[in-house]
Amino acid sequence: MTKETSKQELADAVAGSTGRDTPAAAQTQGVASPASGKSSKRAVGAAERRQAIIDAALVEFSAKGFAASRLEDIAKRAKVAKGTIYLHFFDKEALFQELVRTSIVPLLGGLTPPATGQMSARAIFEMFAETFEREVLHTRRGDIIRLIIAEGTRFPSLSEFYYREVVSRGMAGMRMLVQYGISRGEITNPALLQFPQVLIAPAMVAVIWHGLFGKFDALDVKTMLKTHIDLIFGPGRPA
Repeated sequence: MTKETSKQELADAVAGSTGRDTPAAAQTQGVASPASGKSSKRAVGAAERRQAIIDAALVEFSAKGFAASRLEDIAKRAKVAKGTIYLHFFDKEALFQELVRTSIVPLLGGLTPPATGQMSARAIFEMFAETFEREVLHTRRGDIIRLIIAEGTRFPSLSEFYYREVVSRGMAGMRMLVQYGISRGEITNPALLQFPQVLIAPAMVAVIWHGLFGKFDALDVKTMLKTHIDLIFGPGRPA
């Protein structure tokens, strides 16, 4: 045992017996130690850099597609070093996956039927249609969906990921809503349970149309979605 080691052990023993001058003790007593403060600032800084990278990736991927986007450009837009990206994400694909998880997957929560049963199935579909138009169609999220459609066959792992994280969850949510509507007597065609793709098809048409043909022939998406809902539930809003 060296002289320095014995001094350190003695200091540790004194600190442990008094319960003072240690980060753990300071936290227990509700007092932030300098070490814990620095750690907290580092964590906040890391979280901010991570979000900046994701935000920059959304811009780059939506503008250039997956294949043409470069981590160098994402880092430049996020104002971080390229190496910083690798501290948070294994590679470009992992970054894209996190982008989907944080920007698109949360929107699927709107498909959950209410536990109380007080809201109509039609009202839930209408709310989802409004959310889609506001949060997806006219935003970069719509570009990400078009990216999957355009490049999914070239990158099967991205297609598999998107199906697992978004499509399968969306279909499960639609089936739950259809079953909810059937139980309330609002939906009379049980075949929709087998083909929930029918319910989401107009939204996909809107995404494709807006990206490819919107500048030539603007689509009234709001009216189209309302027409689709009328086909499912009948015209008008239930009393």
